[in-house]
Amino acid sequence: MIERFVVARAGAPFGLKGWLKITSLSGETTNLRSLKRVFLRDGTEYAIEGVSLSPLSVKLRGVDSPEAAKLLKGAEMLVPRAEAVPLGEGEFYIEDLRGLEVFTLSGAPGTGGPVGHIADVIEGGGGFLVEILFPSGEKKLVPFRNEFFGPVDFLSRRIELLETWILE
Repeated sequence: MIERFVVARAGAPFGLKGWLKITSLSGETTNLRSLKRVFLRDGTEYAIEGVSLSPLSVKLRGVDSPEAAKLLKGAEMLVPRAEAVPLGEGEFYIEDLRGLEVFTLSGAPGTGGPVGHIADVIEGGGGFLVEILFPSGEKKLVPFRNEFFGPVDFLSRRIELLETWILE
């Protein structure tokens, strides 16, 4: 399972004291106020000195000038799973779809059974697309919608593909 989630992307410097405008990638902003630290993709850890919701921006300890803030522009900010936005009933993190085995009960190319696994999840204009990686190395994108997929079974790390024609 993924242990760190990307919650924001650093934007342009804001002000003269090293604040960074950020874009929330989860759509949630209120949880950002409770964060004490973030990590960058390279593993660098920053303590958070302040968060402003208008404009959405963050002050990281040690980033004290617009020039220092500009060096972080575009950086993805990650938080540990335990500090991510809490899940509600029946919710899950999109990141947890990666690696799930995709299977069919019947009518699949072949006679049903394993098809491949989810290699990636991409946000598209109309919702999320899952990239299914087949044993052959071929990849296909399928909309992550109820008409194409059954419920996620995180215990067995599987998900059923309901409509196999979408793979054609």
